[in-house]
Amino acid sequence: MRKLKFSKANTKLKKLYKIPELQEWLVGDRNKIYSLDKPAGWSCPFAKDCLSKAVLKDNKTTIKDGKHTKFRCYAASQEAQYRDTYEMRRYNFSLIKGKTEEQITRRLEHSLPANIGINRIDSSGDFHSQAEFNAWVNIAIAHPDVLFYAYTKSLVYWIAWLKEHGSLPHNLVMTASRGGRTDYLIDKHGLREAVVVYSEQQAADLGLEIDNDDSHASRPSLRHQSFALLIHGTQPKGSEAGVALQVLKQQ
Repeated sequence: MRKLKFSKANTKLKKLYKIPELQEWLVGDRNKIYSLDKPAGWSCPFAKDCLSKAVLKDNKTTIKDGKHTKFRCYAASQEAQYRDTYEMRRYNFSLIKGKTEEQITRRLEHSLPANIGINRIDSSGDFHSQAEFNAWVNIAIAHPDVLFYAYTKSLVYWIAWLKEHGSLPHNLVMTASRGGRTDYLIDKHGLREAVVVYSEQQAADLGLEIDNDDSHASRPSLRHQSFALLIHGTQPKGSEAGVALQVLKQQ
């Protein structure tokens, strides 16, 4: 069976090694942080405000924004810039797309790094099906000594699990990512959320702390506390998001 390709912690995720609360998940032989990534946009069935995709044409990757895109997905920009990243994420998706819950669970179990202590699910991409969401929950249940966390706009899959099972395992921390096609479910079900803001003042006006290092997203003690994310990545020139990003860089 071919293995999924887990990515070692990038610059942002490496900051989690310094968070005191997370030290209990980084002990013994399980002391590394990873992410499992899929192609941005292509694996995001409910994306709207951030919908962007890397497209391969004439052996060159370019970025294509969605009809309602307000700010460009940073992960799609990565794939457009780095061909190896584009290929790796598409490879992962090819092993999961269209598969059953049982098949995905087996694949994840087969691929999970032996030294994994913390894993961000979909640093790029999202849960593309109920089967995939359920499979990740199965993995979290099977590995109570590993911390899993994820942002998602696939809220229907999250809600469906809760309706059937009542709650998620203690080691799976979820955040609703506002800006999708089913945002109404955030308010209806009181889900913890992350909101992309264009300035520190906007976050303050919303009464939200800004998460710069995924410490809000990953820490189990904050699983019910919403937060903000400052606009980042590469934004279309002249767009509201692009102008805001330039202001932030100047500051």
